[in-house]
Amino acid sequence: MGNISEENLAAWLHGVNDIKIQPFKLPTLGAHDVRVSMKAVGICGSDVHYLKTGSCGHYVVKEPMVIGHECAGIIDEVGSEVKHLARGDRVALEPGIGCFQCDRCKEGRYNLCPDMKFFATPPIHGSLANKIVHPADLCFKLPENVSLEEGAMCEPLSVGVYACRRAEIGPQTNVLILGAGPIGLVSLLAARAFGSPRIAVVDVDDYRLQVAKKLGANVVVKVSNNVQDVGAEVNRIQKAAGFEIDVSLDCAGFTKTMTTALSATRNGGKVCLVGMGHCDMTLPLTPAASREVDILGIFRYKNTWPLCIEFIRSGKIDVKPLITHRYGFSQKEVEEAFETSARGGKAIKVMFNL
Repeated sequence: MGNISEENLAAWLHGVNDIKIQPFKLPTLGAHDVRVSMKAVGICGSDVHYLKTGSCGHYVVKEPMVIGHECAGIIDEVGSEVKHLARGDRVALEPGIGCFQCDRCKEGRYNLCPDMKFFATPPIHGSLANKIVHPADLCFKLPENVSLEEGAMCEPLSVGVYACRRAEIGPQTNVLILGAGPIGLVSLLAARAFGSPRIAVVDVDDYRLQVAKKLGANVVVKVSNNVQDVGAEVNRIQKAAGFEIDVSLDCAGFTKTMTTALSATRNGGKVCLVGMGHCDMTLPLTPAASREVDILGIFRYKNTWPLCIEFIRSGKIDVKPLITHRYGFSQKEVEEAFETSARGGKAIKVMFNL
């Protein structure tokens, strides 16, 4: 283990716009752990936020931290009590480790565990490294026809899958998705896989709407950033859709998008807040409540990896078109990859191949 630790390199976030590839000493392999050689790691918006601002929400980077949490790799070594995985298995990793002792964990809502240890959420180190150690029961074996990149995409896809579960989307659910960034697009794919027959997507960006259309959106509508336009835009969205909106998934999480969602959703429908753009919002809650529009929140996901893998294996979901840029694991490429992701534009999912 000593030589492995010395040779292991990781992408360390030292401060704002300061990321360096440096040695990363692995913890001792526990009886129920596996050591995994990372092969595919995607960049998430939260990773970019940490790099550009040093924080994400109320999480603040106070000391150097290994970045990255969307990942898949190949098992190098298994702990003495691990029976369901073996050296050489290709696996997708769920990045959050609950305590499995608190009430939330015991009732199955481990994503709400107050002591959650989540890759690249300060102060927990992430997975953009040559090798990492992780609990075996959070590593999911990939079928032969699912690539390691697709395995890494199970993490963002899990957000969309969990949103669809929370909102109970099915074959009779017409869906509105607000925001066509990576999470909005995986939510589109998930909603379709859950059986939604009609999906409308709104965004401020023409290119993202083109992508949503190619991925199967029935209707796309371009909107503005101006909250004063909500009334007119809701009418335009409803007219363009031509169907009642049963569930709205707000994948941006801004005052304007939530106001739009609350207004556009039918009486008795549901709005699920997925994105986390604004912490504080002023919203028309009373009109929504008087129409019995239910508001749901989600935080990350729970128990989603097996379904994500099955959706990809069966062909019900194709995440490959979302991977727009690929980089290796050198200092120069890591810096370039994060700049590409931060610029946005035509970059949707930026992926490292290690």
